This record gives sequence, C-alpha cells and structure tokens, in this order.
Amino acid sequence: MTPENPHYLLFSEASRDRYTAQTWRFVLQHIESQRRFSATDSEPSDAGHERLELLAVVRGLEALDRPARVTLVTKSRYVSRGIKRGLSEWRASDWRWERFGRIVPVRDHDLWRRVDRALRFHEVDCQAWQFDDPAGAKSAAKQGRACQSELAESHRCQASRQVKSKSRHRRAGVWASLRWRSKRKWAMLWLEAWSAVARPKRQTFGATG
Repeated sequence: MTPENPHYLLFSEASRDRYTAQTWRFVLQHIESQRRFSATDSEPSDAGHERLELLAVVRGLEALDRPARVTLVTKSRYVSRGIKRGLSEWRASDWRWERFGRIVPVRDHDLWRRVDRALRFHEVDCQAWQFDDPAGAKSAAKQGRACQSELAESHRCQASRQVKSKSRHRRAGVWASLRWRSKRKWAMLWLEAWSAVARPKRQTFGATG
C-alpha cells in the first residue's frame, strides 16, 4: 500500500419497507476532489436486512477500480464486528464455525469472502455510526426549540418576579417612610397642642399659688 493511493469515504446502508422491496445503497466520496459516486438497488423481500447492509459494503468496495484507502462508515454492528473481529477467524476455519455443537457455514459466507478478497487490495478502516432519520432530527429540533422557549419563559418569569419583588420592597420602604413622617408630624402637632394648653395652666397656677 503506497501513500499515493486515493482516500475514499464509503457510506453504506440498507432500508426496509413493508410495501416495497428491500433496498441497499452506498455512496463513495473522494476525500480530495469531493467527487461522489452512488448506487442503489432492491432485493427480494426474503433477503435479510443484515445481508443487505453487508451487500452494500461489498458493492461499494468492488466499485473501486484501483487500490485505495477506504474509511467505511456504517450503522450496522453486524458489518463492523465482522470486519474487525470475524474475518480472520472465519478465514482460518475455512468459513465454517461451530453453532450449538454443530459445524455449519458462516452466515452470508459468500459475501464475507468477497469482503475478504477486497481487503487484499484496499486498506479499510471501519467506523460504526448511528444515522439520525429526518423525522427524529425534526423531533429533536422541535424538542430543542420547546426547551429553549421554556427556558426563556422561565428566565422572563424569574426576572418579572425580581422586578415585582423590588417594586414591593420599594413601595414598602416608601410607605414606611410616609408612616414614619406621618407619625412624627402628628407627634409634633400633639406636642404643640399640649404645650399650648399646658403653658397657660402653669402660668395660672404660678400666679395664684
């Protein structure tokens, strides 16, 4: 494998619809030029979903016309585990393994052999990834907007409560000041009135005494 080998991203997936045949699809994208090539096809409904996911990978690798470095992005654990852990063991056991005490062929061994053959020419780095469906993305975005709206409303309510609290404290302070002034005023008026009444009496008593 030489450094001049081109680098590709390979996206693969399979889909199932109860009303139509199952389909597989892959997209090859050249890292440097960003050029893309894609292909899709349908299979009989009795084909397993995991087999279709593996078939998409096989068709994508076989679409390369020269040795390349490939970063495979798949949401299939069946595919990623097979490439990372199973291939070397299955190759050594002639594509057979023990299942419930019996030696049986590896499931989808015909496709796994094609993957193994492609790995002789290509350097493949498999990355498992969970794709988000559009409905899920829209739902997540909607929930995010609702959460942001609730948070903003909470902040507005909190700010409003703080303003009201400050306003109540301010009004309470004003009323307390007014009551204090009013009491002081009435106290001074009472003192003046008492002085006006008591002073003549003191003078009278002093004169007669």
